[in-house]
Amino acid sequence: MKIAAAQMTCVPADVRANAARAAALAATAREQGAALVVFPEFTLTGYELDALAADPGLWTAADDPRLDPLRAAGIATAVNVALPGDGPRPAIATLVHDADGAHVTTYRKQHLFRHEQDVFEPGTADGRFELLGVRFSLGVCYDNHFPGLPGRGAADGCRVHLASSLYGTGDGIRERATVYPGIAERSGLYVVLANHVGPAGPWTGCGRSAVWAPGGALLAEADDRTPSVVTAPVGPAL
Repeated sequence: MKIAAAQMTCVPADVRANAARAAALAATAREQGAALVVFPEFTLTGYELDALAADPGLWTAADDPRLDPLRAAGIATAVNVALPGDGPRPAIATLVHDADGAHVTTYRKQHLFRHEQDVFEPGTADGRFELLGVRFSLGVCYDNHFPGLPGRGAADGCRVHLASSLYGTGDGIRERATVYPGIAERSGLYVVLANHVGPAGPWTGCGRSAVWAPGGALLAEADDRTPSVVTAPVGPAL
């Protein structure tokens, strides 16, 4: 099967506009033969923490009708959102839907980065799902700096690690280029990184969404300036 990593420039705090942008990228991924497309952190709002803290209307549940364009794209999707919870704070969560639009799983980010701790509730469980016979693990940005998370996925029979992230210019360029091939090398997983490109809250996303093979070899990589998708095949476990 083929998997796609999407990179996009979000409209700040506009769920419907970003759902439409993501759906267009999902259609492109489907046309390129991908069975699943992964999107960056805060796909539907951009990295707008002040707006997300102030306006619960920007929080998105798995059955939110504003996700309909993505659920109708004819491809499985992993979309990261601010997810309402039982308490006053949302979680940073990746929602996975299959190609028919059915909800498959939700993963809540466990390792919150700095100021995220003031706004969001951390998750407490690892994310897993299976698609077309392939088992996946999930991580969100800073999660992936903790080797135990993808390591547990590999030990649990996962073949692919999906990472919805935001890495900016400056230090983010180095982190993006070291953390993710490092996961592939250490864990023996395929690693699929979806990143922002262009303005993203206080940062400028450095793009270069990519797919690495087990062992760390780069299979596909986007540029540093264009909203786009890149695809790569995922092989069976050896």
